[in-house]
Amino acid sequence: MTGWETARLDGGPADGLRMKVSGRPRVIQVTYPCKVEAAAPDGVHAEAVYVYRRDYAVSDEPLRYGYDIASP
Repeated sequence: MTGWETARLDGGPADGLRMKVSGRPRVIQVTYPCKVEAAAPDGVHAEAVYVYRRDYAVSDEPLRYGYDIASP
């Protein structure tokens, strides 16, 4: 696949989010900024990372990606 397809994330913090993907990636990583208590030097920041894995049972749009609670 080389064109753009619609994908939907199921479960987790990005539940229901839709996006365009190219090449049917196996994994989508979602990040969410975290608040830090003290000023971070030189633009350092913290982010929470969430992983969504492709559901291979779904072959038509929207492609489905399920939240992987065990990662990273």
